[in-house]
Amino acid sequence: MAIPADITTLATVFAPFLAAAVAPFLVRRLGPLAASILALVPLGIFALLAAQVGDVAAGPLHIRYPWAPRFGIDLTFTLDGLSLLFVLTISGIGALVVLYSGAYLRGHPHLGRFLAFMLAFMGAMLGLVLADDLVLLYAFWELTAVTSFLLIGFDHTRLAARRAAIQALLITSFGGLALLVGAIVLRQVAGAWDLSAMAGQGAALRRGAAYPLLFALFALAAFTKSAQLPFQFWLPNAMEAPTPVSAFLHSAAMVQAGVYLLLRLSPLLGGTALWTTTLALFGGATLLWGGVSALRESDLKLMLAHSTIASLGLFVLLIGIGTEAAILGAIAYFLAHALYKAGLFLTVGIIDHETGVRDITALAGLRDKMALAFIAAMLAGLSMFGVPPALGYLAKESTYLAVSGGGLLMAGIAIVLVLGNAALGALALAIAARPFMGPLLSTPKDPREGPAVMLAGTVLLGIAGIAAAILSTWLMTALIGPAIAAATGRPASLHFGFSFDLLNPAFGLSLATWALAAVIFWRLDHLRTRLRRLDARWSFDSAYDGLIAGIVILAGVVTRTVQHGRLSLYLLTLFLVAGLGVGFALIGQGGAPALPAFPQLTAPQWGVAALAVAGLAAVLFTPSLLTAILALGVQGLAVALLYLLVGAPDLSFTQFMVETLSLVVLALVLVRLRLDSHQRRSPATIVRDGIVAMLTGGAVTLLLLRILEKPLDNRLADFFAANAETLAHGHNIVNVILVDFRGLDTLGEISVVLASGGLGWTSWLLTICAWPCTTAFWSGTVSRSTWPGSCFSTPIPRPSSWTGTRLP
Repeated sequence: MAIPADITTLATVFAPFLAAAVAPFLVRRLGPLAASILALVPLGIFALLAAQVGDVAAGPLHIRYPWAPRFGIDLTFTLDGLSLLFVLTISGIGALVVLYSGAYLRGHPHLGRFLAFMLAFMGAMLGLVLADDLVLLYAFWELTAVTSFLLIGFDHTRLAARRAAIQALLITSFGGLALLVGAIVLRQVAGAWDLSAMAGQGAALRRGAAYPLLFALFALAAFTKSAQLPFQFWLPNAMEAPTPVSAFLHSAAMVQAGVYLLLRLSPLLGGTALWTTTLALFGGATLLWGGVSALRESDLKLMLAHSTIASLGLFVLLIGIGTEAAILGAIAYFLAHALYKAGLFLTVGIIDHETGVRDITALAGLRDKMALAFIAAMLAGLSMFGVPPALGYLAKESTYLAVSGGGLLMAGIAIVLVLGNAALGALALAIAARPFMGPLLSTPKDPREGPAVMLAGTVLLGIAGIAAAILSTWLMTALIGPAIAAATGRPASLHFGFSFDLLNPAFGLSLATWALAAVIFWRLDHLRTRLRRLDARWSFDSAYDGLIAGIVILAGVVTRTVQHGRLSLYLLTLFLVAGLGVGFALIGQGGAPALPAFPQLTAPQWGVAALAVAGLAAVLFTPSLLTAILALGVQGLAVALLYLLVGAPDLSFTQFMVETLSLVVLALVLVRLRLDSHQRRSPATIVRDGIVAMLTGGAVTLLLLRILEKPLDNRLADFFAANAETLAHGHNIVNVILVDFRGLDTLGEISVVLASGGLGWTSWLLTICAWPCTTAFWSGTVSRSTWPGSCFSTPIPRPSSWTGTRLP
């Protein structure tokens, strides 16, 4: 019985995260055996998705769940040929890597944490390739960055691991911001968040004015994630992660996200001169850079890491060409690369695990001691070298067919491909053969065959690379063809399989590649020495360090400039910005408001006004700080009297209390200040402060006048007046608002005041005691008339008038 596609998709996305949540618990209970159980999760995903191959070949499957419908954002997933190919690769290799990890990190105190990170990383990558909604794609994109940060810095006790993790996070997150902006711009232009809903808009997008911006943003996101020049340097540094992470990171996850993004966006943004030129230029440069950089390394993991950079450049180059033959080459090479790169990384992990060294110059003669590892390495090496009957041969032939007979430009690209593939072929010979051939060298540990659990994955991956080539016709129909259709927007029509036509230009390019690879391998040691002599003091990695150091210095300068510790300048800046902000807002709203008619004041009101003016004069002209503080109290007294005169005795009493407490606080807290000292300010300072004060005061005055021009909205006041006695049984509306309608706010304010006064424990005690009373009122179990004695007594029925009452 077939499982519905929506259930399969949900299980694919969320099952790894559930497995990650229980991984530490399982490891504590079962030890390394937990890895075998957890590997069943990606294995089950692989089986579920493999059962959907036939349905996907007939057409893409779309799954939608409501998420934020108000903003037009839903959880939308698409299962088509491209996403299915990536999901099968991620889950299949992921299952082998998780199984491998249990033996590789056997006895490690944080094995459970590692498996949790690995499964979450896998889930993020699966969600990324299945996401159809741009917001959802961005969320998973960033989640891959976070989980890779945790994995690269897994050995957090080492400085190199922490640096590599932070570097990878910063660079890929920079690209993630570009992806977010690109998604927003694309949404504004295309009118939808779903990529599937944009089908057919490619021509309009490419003609639009926003196309260069869209291309730049998405290309930046892909280049940072997939380690294209000049962002390639973070990937070799990520080798600080344990080998299982490297195997998964380089073959099926993280770095392949940028390649997937470019393939997914090809129908919308591809086919232009900007697309082809940029991707071909950067992809070709990255291919050559990665190949040359790998040749100068002797560490097996670093050799593989730089070769991944070269392969990623090859992907981007082919996507840039954009023809159906080039997309066929890119997709076929993606699958071949995933199989052989994961197999070689896992083999290198076995060599390191069993010998204690992974420097190629210190390894030889392991063939008899590690026969199965040797077989696995040779199977993977055949595919990387690109000879039949491996899938790598078919992928390489497809790339050469894509550039055959295309004029001068394609001839130049063909030369770049031959040089890059030759470097990769020489590396394949070196990594797969050099450690196993020749006389046995002494190593820190006596070499022996690795554990069966570790060997299983390497051998299976090597066999899969051969089997996929043998089943190339079925592979083209079931997986590669639908993936090409998704990446080009039209059905695939090319043949994919073995063909030994000696007159075919592609076969001639293959012969040239093999010959050049053999020469490079023959002179590899000499070439490595020469390349190391050419090592310059400047590098992309050192430029990154310089950039980070510059940012830190700039941050220090800005902090010292802005956070200088001078309260007077802080206040000056605050009032100046406030005054200018209000002033510009008023100008944008039509200028200054009309001045109201001067009111007819009574004698007491004239007296209050005179008192306020006298206090203001005292503040401005007194030379004593103590006198100025007391004069401010006079201002507060005038405000309190004004409240009293207009019929608000409760507010007047509150203002009196505030002014009294302010004077007490100043007397107690500011006792250390010399309040009787005279202020000595220069005339320029006085003029500056006066201008800012007049600007701010005038702006606020005009703002209040503009507000008074508007009709008063009495809905909220009417609500409180109508319901204060009915709901809260109180006649003082202000008190009812503070104690009942805004009870929780008032409680929080009281807690803050008490805590800031050194009465933190008292504050928390009052909060705990008052909480039942506050919540009881809103739940209808107590009314204000029973406050506070009956908070814990028999519930009082809620008034019937409460029903249906809502704040406006």
